[in-house]
Amino acid sequence: MTLNKNPGSVALLCLLISAQAFPLTAAMDIPLEVLEQANIEQPPTITSQAASPIVAFQPDENFAVTCEAKGNPEPEFRWTKSGQEFDPLMDPRLEKEDHSGTFVIPKNGNLSEFQGTYRCYASNNLGTAISEDMDFIVPNVPKFPKEKMDPIIVEEGEAFILECNPPKGIPPLQIYWMTIRLEPIEQDARVSIGLNGDLYFSHAEEKDSRRDYCCFASFPMIRTIVQKTAMSVVVNTTNAILERKPSLLTPPDVRSEKQLVKGEDLELECIAEGFPTPIIKWEKLGHKLPDKARVEHHGKLLVVPSVDEGDNGKYMCKASNSHGVAQHFFTVTVEEPPEWVQEPRSQLHTIGSDIHIKCSATGSPPPVITWRVNGVPLEDAPAAANRERLGDVIVLRRATAGNSAVYQCHASNRHGALLANANIMIMNLKPRFLTPEGREYSAVEGKAAILHCNVFGSPPPSITWSRDDSSGAVEGPRFTVHRNGSLEIRVVERGDMGEYRCLTNNTEGTAAIAATLAVRDPTRIIVSPEDVQILAGSAAQLSCSAEYDKSFNNDFELLWEKDDMEIASNQTEDSRYFVEDGLLQISNVSYEDQGRYTCVARTSIDQDRAEAMLVVLDVPDAPTNLVLSEHKNRGVKLKWSPGEDHGSSTTEFIIEYEEGQWEPGKWKELVRVPGNHGSALLKLHGNVDYRFRVAPLNAVGKGRPSEHTERYKTPPAAPEKNPENIKIEGHLPYEMDINWEPLLPIEHNGPGLEYKVSYRRQDLDEDWKEHTVKRHSFIVSATPTFVPYEIKIHARNQQGWAPEPRIVSGFSGEDSFFWNCPKEVTSVPSAAPDNVTVEVMNSSVVKVSWGRVHKDKLHGHLGGYRVNWWRLRSRTDAKKKGQHGERHTHAFPGDRGHGLLPGLTPFSEYSLMVMSFNGRGNGPGSHVVTFRTPEGVPEKNSAFRVMEVQKHTISLAWSPPREPNGILTGYQLQYQLINDTEGLGPLQTVNISDPAATKLTLKDLEALSRYRFYLRSCTTVGCGHTVTEDSTTTAKERLGNAHQGISTQGWFIGLMSTIALLTLILLIACFVNRNKGGKYSVKEKEDLHPDVESQGMNDDTFCEYSDNDEKPLKGSQRSLSGQMAGGESGDSLVDYGDQEVQFNEDGSFIGEYAGHKDKRVSTEIKGPAQAPA
Repeated sequence: MTLNKNPGSVALLCLLISAQAFPLTAAMDIPLEVLEQANIEQPPTITSQAASPIVAFQPDENFAVTCEAKGNPEPEFRWTKSGQEFDPLMDPRLEKEDHSGTFVIPKNGNLSEFQGTYRCYASNNLGTAISEDMDFIVPNVPKFPKEKMDPIIVEEGEAFILECNPPKGIPPLQIYWMTIRLEPIEQDARVSIGLNGDLYFSHAEEKDSRRDYCCFASFPMIRTIVQKTAMSVVVNTTNAILERKPSLLTPPDVRSEKQLVKGEDLELECIAEGFPTPIIKWEKLGHKLPDKARVEHHGKLLVVPSVDEGDNGKYMCKASNSHGVAQHFFTVTVEEPPEWVQEPRSQLHTIGSDIHIKCSATGSPPPVITWRVNGVPLEDAPAAANRERLGDVIVLRRATAGNSAVYQCHASNRHGALLANANIMIMNLKPRFLTPEGREYSAVEGKAAILHCNVFGSPPPSITWSRDDSSGAVEGPRFTVHRNGSLEIRVVERGDMGEYRCLTNNTEGTAAIAATLAVRDPTRIIVSPEDVQILAGSAAQLSCSAEYDKSFNNDFELLWEKDDMEIASNQTEDSRYFVEDGLLQISNVSYEDQGRYTCVARTSIDQDRAEAMLVVLDVPDAPTNLVLSEHKNRGVKLKWSPGEDHGSSTTEFIIEYEEGQWEPGKWKELVRVPGNHGSALLKLHGNVDYRFRVAPLNAVGKGRPSEHTERYKTPPAAPEKNPENIKIEGHLPYEMDINWEPLLPIEHNGPGLEYKVSYRRQDLDEDWKEHTVKRHSFIVSATPTFVPYEIKIHARNQQGWAPEPRIVSGFSGEDSFFWNCPKEVTSVPSAAPDNVTVEVMNSSVVKVSWGRVHKDKLHGHLGGYRVNWWRLRSRTDAKKKGQHGERHTHAFPGDRGHGLLPGLTPFSEYSLMVMSFNGRGNGPGSHVVTFRTPEGVPEKNSAFRVMEVQKHTISLAWSPPREPNGILTGYQLQYQLINDTEGLGPLQTVNISDPAATKLTLKDLEALSRYRFYLRSCTTVGCGHTVTEDSTTTAKERLGNAHQGISTQGWFIGLMSTIALLTLILLIACFVNRNKGGKYSVKEKEDLHPDVESQGMNDDTFCEYSDNDEKPLKGSQRSLSGQMAGGESGDSLVDYGDQEVQFNEDGSFIGEYAGHKDKRVSTEIKGPAQAPA
């Protein structure tokens, strides 16, 4: 193998040979700088040659046979072709390049004339280097011979072979057997294609008869497929096929040998015939088959890829059927092409040295070593008295300059060959520097510095270093002179600054150069980035700053790396990374941005680094690999594999289910398990077709659910529970309605669900009365009035009964007044609360207290107390005192004597009254109490806008708040700059003490800048809510004089007068038309004077209450008749009359009573609703 060199290796070789103690066996390549200075001769070296083989696959291309070499003097080239001298210049068809051995074979013409093995020789007066062999191959297009194929006639059950005999061509070769229609011939244990391309049939069957068996040979390297003439097979059928033991169709005989080269694939084939079809098995005698071995082609082919010495041995194939066995033994030998043990090296030596050139190689069989000198076999080369061969070593004793030459070592066996060139150069040369004189070096205090002194000479020169101000050598534990002559100073100090001198000498002379060292301040990061945890989709920011020696102003850079890869930022419009002045901003952070970020501050001689971790938090990935196991009746175990948690540990897994009968497609939560679990035992309902999925949850939120499991249907079972929320309602004195919340369909646990209703009087010792129903209600008739009962509801289905139900208590229907009257009047409370007082808590909350109604006046269970209140006026406007505001109501359940009323308007006058209620409705109202709320902060201003914008001024205007909630003392105006490039500017404040002010002009603003304005109204209590407005100043003053005075122009005044006149005429016409069609509103009169007996009967809101008298109210109700007409008293009980609510005697709500005996009433608490007029 030729030792290839290239120009890029020169720099490296310069360092290798420029050493203080130059090794006599170093790679010999004189630096170009030395060659230029001294014009030193150098033997040839092959630097480039064409890869072999050169195959002319595409005749539309030229083919270069490359050979390049270097040397001094410049080498001359010659060629041999297939062992004969060959001069490319003698053939005008070949293109030859100057100063090169390369020639080009043209694409046109007869390429086969140039087929052969080429070798290149590069020579100058110091020797000759030779290349490896280069084969130029012109492939012929492979073709099957044209032949007439007679039909192959076989008896059914006989074995037969269809031969392919493919033509020779450039490998690899691929064989296919197909029909004329390009349908592959099906292969199986009976039919197969052999390694030689033949098609084997272990026994014939009738279906094998056909006339279009075609063999196709494919040559991929030359992109060619050729087809053999179709073959015909005729199978004669018989009544009975004779069974027989196996015999091998291939390979023949009992034993064979197989030789391979290390690294090739071993392929052993056994194809047998017989009936029944034989089965093939493989063994390696004395060993098990290699782990990498595989069996293909229905057991007929054993493949061991990439064989080595361990695959040597004996292999056996055994074909067997019910009648016998056939065997074949393979002896496999793995050999190797030559490999270098020690390749001869180029060497540079001084005159008089002893030189040893060693060349050894290994291989199987062992390679033969031959030597050449300057391309001539050693035995034919000119004799040299001081040269001898000792085994695999050539020795030159007391070498002279005339012994300089190029030696070639050639190692070969039957599997390949190696060739190596070694340039042997004997010469003396005084020291020559490769490092420039007066080079300046910079080093950082506290770090290391290296001053170079690269020198070439023969014999190798010695090197010493000294300070320019000292005659002695540089010494000390901090100073080291390396083999290549460089001086290393560890832990540089300020005192090391100055000039240094490198002195070198050998037997041929002495030389010296100077160098200067400057010591700089170190680069240091002073603000390091900090670890960040951030939500996906948001923006991340890392900051970093550093200090450095100011002499590096033009060489300093601060950059960022992610996971040791530099971040390329600000280069594209869609880049999410932005770096500026040490600040790294990442927009729209995703999980791929998570990692280690490094701030790198560096100059040309040093650097500092600081790291920070960016952790991206996101919802967890969906779990995977859901498996249902341990199916036990109505229990099942669900297992899953958690997904990636994205920086925030999974806290819970939510197991959801979907059933396919009642609500298919709707997923519901079943159970939650801790985030460190990967399984859960699920308790399920009976007779339900389930499927499950799992959703992860962490501190960021809920992740995407997993894929669902397969369906799992539980067996039916008896109900596990009985109905809940049993309600006992008494609509009539002699009836008791029993209602309950039915079981959900999924809770039935099976078909045939029904309920057994059991009841008995609580105050008597009597048996249970029972009724079975399918609905979820039952009416008990002929009950005594308002007596206690015990009730229980028991569920069952076709599988059995639920557990024993609990017993609940309730009352039958309540009492009534005036049973002999034509019209029944229900028994609402007959007395009003007394001693009503109001305590003001703050500007919007008061505490109302009252005296409780005696229980004899309640006529049933006390439901609670209701407070009705309304606003009379705002204390800022005395003229509206006679008007009534919107009426509000709030119920306080239970036996209590006070409650809080929130949500009042500050600085207002209110009235209120209190009434009690029971299950039938509201009692009479108390006397009216009037109170006042103190002053508060104002509401938002109703209007706030920019009126005029100039270069440095902006005019603003506003309207007072609709509810000042007190006496206005003025306004507070704040503003700030909000330009995008500068962020938010400082907040400026202007206090306006005039409450009548409605406009203001701000001056001295920045031109072409965006401002935001904040306005709040103020009372003595404080300032209220803020309204905002944005505006941008102009680039220059606007010319407004042309528009100022439009309102004083005559045409404008005339236009406005005409519009006003037309508007007045239109209003008069509308007024006249309305008076003609007006009617007296009887409805309004009736609303103002309702029947006293029906007060409160239609109020839907008696059940609105707060379960804590300290809680603020969440709703309110409108008055019965809307807002009162002006002039009427705000204390009228006609407008704020009693309202009725029904309760059972056991205290449970039963809903609104609307004046009809048969109307049903619900026990459930209702939300706020508007009362009908």
